[in-house]
Amino acid sequence: MARQPYATPEALTAWTGHPAPADAERLLARAGEDIDSALLTAVYAADEDGDPTDPEVRAALSDATCAQVEYQLAAGDDGTGAGGRWDSVSIGPVSLSGRSSTTAETSGVDLAPRADRALRRAGLTPGRVIAW
Repeated sequence: MARQPYATPEALTAWTGHPAPADAERLLARAGEDIDSALLTAVYAADEDGDPTDPEVRAALSDATCAQVEYQLAAGDDGTGAGGRWDSVSIGPVSLSGRSSTTAETSGVDLAPRADRALRRAGLTPGRVIAW
């Protein structure tokens, strides 16, 4: 089985206080990938599908994912990362302008501050490497 998404459209609605957008499942899946990238060295108990087993960790991952979507929507991003990188984007025949000075953190992800705080409060970041 595949790993379940960290958050649902209902969780996103509760987090933001606004109805989830029509493409909420896609946005949550992309935000979940960002959270996964931020957690490359995190250590937590998971089941055979890779889903966290601790309810507090599950809640933190849901909160972080919702915070990431909220951040991307506020930045005018559609989950691709392009919205936060360019002042203006056109499609057909492609036109990009005004590259922003925003850079990704060391994880390679422009992580929402509230997402980062949710992960830190749960003890998931900064990650650590454990020798076996």
